[in-house]
Amino acid sequence: MKRRWFKVAVLLAVGGFVAAASGIVPIKASSGHWAITTWFLQFAKRRSVATHTVGLKTPPLNNPDLVLQGAGHYETGCRPCHGSPDLSRPNIPQQMLPQPPDLIPAVATWEPDELFYIVKHGVKFTGMPAWPAQQRDDEVWAMVAFLLKLPQLDAKSYRQLVDGDRVVDDRDHPPAAAVSCGRCHSRGARTIPRLGGQRPAYLLAALQAFAQGQRHSGIMEPIAARLSLSEMKEIARYYGRSEALVLPPTLEPAPAIERGKAIANGGIPPQRVPSCVDCHGPGTSRRNPIYPILDGQYANYLVLQLDLFKRQRRGGSAYAHLMHPVASGLTPEQMRDVALYYASLTPGLGR
Repeated sequence: MKRRWFKVAVLLAVGGFVAAASGIVPIKASSGHWAITTWFLQFAKRRSVATHTVGLKTPPLNNPDLVLQGAGHYETGCRPCHGSPDLSRPNIPQQMLPQPPDLIPAVATWEPDELFYIVKHGVKFTGMPAWPAQQRDDEVWAMVAFLLKLPQLDAKSYRQLVDGDRVVDDRDHPPAAAVSCGRCHSRGARTIPRLGGQRPAYLLAALQAFAQGQRHSGIMEPIAARLSLSEMKEIARYYGRSEALVLPPTLEPAPAIERGKAIANGGIPPQRVPSCVDCHGPGTSRRNPIYPILDGQYANYLVLQLDLFKRQRRGGSAYAHLMHPVASGLTPEQMRDVALYYASLTPGLGR
């Protein structure tokens, strides 16, 4: 019996190879799939996603900042294939096989952890790419947070979420900054950094690191990669001379800020953590212009960067490796304290 099945398997394999070698198997997307083929592919995809998400924990996703972060990338990275509430499914992607699904009804058929798995890893043979920076689960979860909101949006609310009330004055904004940066960095999401008032040298180095894949971000890498060097310099100069966006202060515990101030100024010698002010200010001492200014930066963003450094998932410019031992010496509570201290400072002190 085993021998008979072995012969059958060999014949099927040989027959499949002969059919493929003959060139008679159509690969044209215009021909569509048989119904049984479509069913099997969808069945296999759902079973694979269900199996590979066993044990995957979903973090809280009701943070408006996460939704805003995901919305900005959806507009540029996902809308061209999947459409949006203000754009019916684009015609060209509908000629793909399989067609990219309309996500507005499709999102409800997946659990958040399953959406995470699909967005992070993509789907073979569909044109759905993996997330460009596999190190950045935080960005993938931000996209999931937005996708969960997508079915609730109409055209007006979608556009408001993506663009807000931005008014772009072409006389003031370089075209590259208006098109590539404003949608996310001018909205006040506390998971996205303030750029205004930052050193131009740091901004240029960051854009170059993103473009070369040395600093990891599935959101920033494709944006930076399509910028020319002159556009990068223009953006860096523009934000360097701009005032930092200031949001209403959040009520943070004073003891945490004081603890953070002590760490920033004196470090934690027993944990081999140096002071922060020597490289990042505030203060009047000369510092490497490629080091970022931290005063007035959002606490949530700073905590995220320290955590990425600690897990060596951030990457960056030629000096990024200096932060690995520093972040590794900090506990999560100490990271938060330092971040709250810098967030409490007035933007511009470190210039």
